[in-house]
Amino acid sequence: MVSAYVLTKVEAGKDKEVLKQVKALEGVKKVSITYGEYDVIVEADFDKLQELDKFVFYTLRMIPQVKETMTIICVET
Repeated sequence: MVSAYVLTKVEAGKDKEVLKQVKALEGVKKVSITYGEYDVIVEADFDKLQELDKFVFYTLRMIPQVKETMTIICVET
């Protein structure tokens, strides 16, 4: 199991729209709108690192309102 937090910057005013889209994606456990440098934090679990990679590069980053991501992979939970 691979657990990660994906810190996400989105277009101004589009945080709620992105939250709704991301909540519906496979592997996503929790999505939160935040204050600070990043606008949305995604908590996700996948069976393999390759699935996390596919999620970040080919799903999350393909949402037009998503401008930047930073992935933090959990070592121990």
